[in-house]
This record gives sequence, C-alpha cells and structure tokens, in this order.
Amino acid sequence: MTKKINKNNGKKLSRVEPPNFSGQHLMHNKRLLHEIVDRANVSQKDTVLELGAGKGALTTIINQRAGKVLAVEFDAKFVNILKRKTAENPNTKIIHQDIMKIHLPKEKFIVVSNIPYSITTPIMKKLLNKPSSGFQYGVIVMEKGAAKRFTSKSVKDYYVLSWRMWFEICYVKSISRNNFSPPPKVDSAIITITRKKEPLIPNKYYSVFLGLAQHALKQPEATIGIALKGIFTHLQLKHLRRNLGITNETPIRLLTATQWGSVFNTMIKYVRRPLWPRVKKK
Repeated sequence: MTKKINKNNGKKLSRVEPPNFSGQHLMHNKRLLHEIVDRANVSQKDTVLELGAGKGALTTIINQRAGKVLAVEFDAKFVNILKRKTAENPNTKIIHQDIMKIHLPKEKFIVVSNIPYSITTPIMKKLLNKPSSGFQYGVIVMEKGAAKRFTSKSVKDYYVLSWRMWFEICYVKSISRNNFSPPPKVDSAIITITRKKEPLIPNKYYSVFLGLAQHALKQPEATIGIALKGIFTHLQLKHLRRNLGITNETPIRLLTATQWGSVFNTMIKYVRRPLWPRVKKK
C-alpha cells in the first residue's frame, strides 16, 4: 500500500485512510449500534441529541424510535450523507456545526452518541457542568481510558466529582477497536449517565460545591484533615471523620458521592461563608 508523509507530525499515512484529525471513529457493527439504542430505551416521547453523527449509522436507528432527533455533525461530507439518509424522516434535524458551539435543547433530552475522542472531556463538561439543564439520560461510546476515569471509585478530577452530585455515571462494557473505521489505537467503552431523582446538592449550590471540590482535590492522595484544612476546624474534622466512617489515613479521593454530600452539607451548616472555598478559573 502506498504511503505518504504527513507534514504536521511526520507519521506515515495511508492514502486509503486520511488523517482523522477530529478523533472521530465511525462504528460499523450493526449489532452494537442496535444495542446502544436499545440500552437508551428511546421512545416517541424522547428528544434525542446525537453528538458526532458521522454517516448516520446510529442516527438512522434512533430516528425510527424517537419523537425528535438532533444530529450534530461538523464534517460537510458527512452532513450531505446524513441529509440524504434522513430526507424522508421529518423528525430528524441535521445540525452542521461544531459540537462545542451548539446550544443544548431547552426541553428535556437524552443523548445517544459515539463521540469524537479528541473532545471527550469537553463534551462531558458541556453536558454535565450545568445541572439545571434538560439533560436526563445518556448512552455514550467513548475512549476506554476516559470511560474508566469518569467512573472510577477513586476521583482525582474536581469536575468529575461535581458531576456525581447530580448524575450516576456507570461503565457498561468495553468495545474492541475493530468495530470502528478507521480503527482507533485504543479500545472504546459504553457508559450510561442517569440524572439522580434526588440530587445530593441543590442546583443553586453548584458553584459553591465546585469550589469545595476544586480545593479538596488539589492533592487527591491527601487525607481529609489535610485536604479540608482551612475550611473546617480540628474538632469539626474529627466529628466529620466519625460521621463519614473513615480513618485519619483515608485519602480524600476515595470518598463516595454520598460522603461528599455530607461534607458539603456540614460546611453549609457549620462553616462561616467567608471560609467557603471559591472556584478558581483555569
């Protein structure tokens, strides 16, 4: 097979498979595609947002079940294919735009997507950083490493911790790279995201909790006494550890979402507002 050099990074590229700068890998396994939509339990009452629709492999399954489909795709070639494939489906709207620049639906919606690897975390932040949005449920295919990080019992990223106050994020299964074209260098995974019926933190306290999470996870391996020093007094920390059922040696990264809810509620109730940590923009 003839190869050529990509002047951007010096790597050899096949003329048959152009460079995939978007990180988008199209799934071609029909059984898996149907399994994803089945898991989302899509019905006629649902508005479904698909991020990175590609050539419509998922879109054409979703729009047979959903009341409304918003399929977002940036690649003009794929957009033309999508429009042809969905021309007879009035419930499907093709949105030719950068995923990160779209406005999320105002109504309640679910997400069923095989998202581009290169913007996995930004997409998750777009969906989950505003708990007051209409996002209800998601079945998302993403790079396996990211899926593991978002669902790990050990939480090192403050934004992942904040998501867990409002959403349950579960790892469903791994997917071999051989189910995609072009095949990525690593395997993928399916995760589900479900809005909690009763959030651990009221929506109005989102930025307050984010400040706490950001402050506490600066050193994920630190104990609660070190991580929360400056917020709680020594005596308050002693009572907090007892109420949480943890020892002096428990790393802050191992606290559960429920335990974090208790930490936050204790802070709101017993700590003076000037001592509440504020969000530092990065």
